[in-house]
Amino acid sequence: MWEKVKKLFAPSDMTVGTPWKKIVAFMIPMLIGNIAQQMYNTVDSIVVGRYVGDNALAAVGSAGPIFQLLLVLFAGIAVGAGIMVSQYFGAKARDELSETIGCCITLTILASLALMILSPFIVRPLLELLDTPASIIDWCDSYLMILMIGIGGLAFYNILSGILRGMGDSVSALLYLLIATVMNIVLDIFFVKDLQMGVSGVALATVIAQTFSGILCLIRLMKMRDIFDLKLRYLRPKKKYCFSLIRLGIPSGLTQMILSMAMIVVQSLTNSFGEQFIAANVIVMRVDGFAMMPNFSFGTTMTTYAGQNVGARKYDRVYQGARQGTLIAMATSATITGLILIFGRQLMGIFTDTVSLVDLSRRMMGILAVGYIAMAVTQCLQGTMRGAGDSMTPMWISIITTIVIRIPVAYGIAFLTRTPELPNGRQECVFISLLVSWVMGAVISTIFYRLGGWKKKALEM
Repeated sequence: MWEKVKKLFAPSDMTVGTPWKKIVAFMIPMLIGNIAQQMYNTVDSIVVGRYVGDNALAAVGSAGPIFQLLLVLFAGIAVGAGIMVSQYFGAKARDELSETIGCCITLTILASLALMILSPFIVRPLLELLDTPASIIDWCDSYLMILMIGIGGLAFYNILSGILRGMGDSVSALLYLLIATVMNIVLDIFFVKDLQMGVSGVALATVIAQTFSGILCLIRLMKMRDIFDLKLRYLRPKKKYCFSLIRLGIPSGLTQMILSMAMIVVQSLTNSFGEQFIAANVIVMRVDGFAMMPNFSFGTTMTTYAGQNVGARKYDRVYQGARQGTLIAMATSATITGLILIFGRQLMGIFTDTVSLVDLSRRMMGILAVGYIAMAVTQCLQGTMRGAGDSMTPMWISIITTIVIRIPVAYGIAFLTRTPELPNGRQECVFISLLVSWVMGAVISTIFYRLGGWKKKALEM
C-alpha cells in the first residue's frame, strides 16, 4: 500500500508510455486542482453576495482585472520555470534543474517585495482611472491592498506548484491546493459572516490559505533530494538561468499583462452599464472559470508533456501527444459546456436571489458557449509551443486576438448599437467580442502550430 502511495506522489516521466494515457493521468489532478483554485474566487463571490450584497459582489469582480495586472511578473516567472523544469527534468540534467529552481525562488522573493512596496501608490489611482463607481471603490481598494500585502504567499504557491508540475508531480500540488481551498471556505465564512469584515475578510482568507499551501509546496520540494538539490548556493542566481527564465517568461508575462490591460479597458466599458451589469459580469466570469478549467488544465499538461519530450528530443511523441490531447480536450470542453448551459439558471442562482440578475447572467453566458471548444484548441496547441520553448508565438497571438480583435469589436458594437434608450449601446458587446477573439485565437494557433517554428526553441543543455 505504501509503495502505491509513494508512486502516486512521485514525479511522472512523460517521455515514455502511451501519450494520451500519460496526458490524461497528469491532467486529472490538474483539472481537480484548477477547479479548486476557481473555488477561491467563486466562494469569495458567493459569500460576499449572500452576506454583504450585490454591490460587494460587484466590488470583488471589479478588483479582479487590476489584481491580475499586478501579478503579471509572477505569471512570467511561473511559465518560464515550468518550461525550464520540464525540459531539464526530461533531459535528466540534475545540476541545471537545481540552478533553475533556486533562481525561481530568489526572483519570486525580490518581485514580491517590489510589489508590496509599489502597490499602495498604484492601486487607488488605477481604480479611479477605470471610473469605478463611488459606491464600491472603497471596497475594491481594501480588497486589493490586503491581497498585495500577502502577495508573497500567493506568488510562492503558484510558482512552486508550477515547479512540481514541471517535474510531473501534479498530485502533490493538487493535495496542497485542496487543503488551502477548505481553509479558504472556512475562513471566508468566519471573517465575513461571523466577524462582519466584508470584502476585506474575503481577501484575508485567500492570503492565509494560499500562504499555507505555498509552505507545503516548499516542504515537498525540500524532500525531493533524489531529483535535484535545494542548497544555499543555488539561491544565488546565475546569469545563464536568469536569462533563460526571463527569455521564456517575459513573453508569457507580457501576454498576461496585455490580457489584463484589455480586461481593464473592457471593464471600463462594463462599468458604464451600471452596478447590475457589473454584478452579472462577475457571475458569468465565475461560471466561465469552471467552463475553462478543462482547457487550462490541458494547456498546462501539454506544456509539461511537450517540455519533457523536447528535452529528451522525442519530437514524434510531441506531435502524437498534441493531436491526442487536443481531441480529448475538445470533447471534454463540449460536455462541460453543455452541462453549464442546461443548468445555467441554477448555477447563476447560487450567487444571488435577484431574478433579473440571474436572467441577465444566463443570457450573457449563452453567448460564450461555442467559444469554449475553440479555446480547447488554443490552449493545447499554445501549451505545446510553450513547452518546446516558444513563448513568443502565443504572445503575439494573444496581442492580435485581444488588442486588434476583441477591444475594437467590443467598442464597435457598443457604438453601433447606441440608441436614446441605450446611450452606451447593447450590453452584449462585452461577451460577443470575447467569443470572436476566442474563435480567431483557435484559427491562428492552429496555423502557427502547423508551421512548426516552435521546434527550434529547445533549451541548450
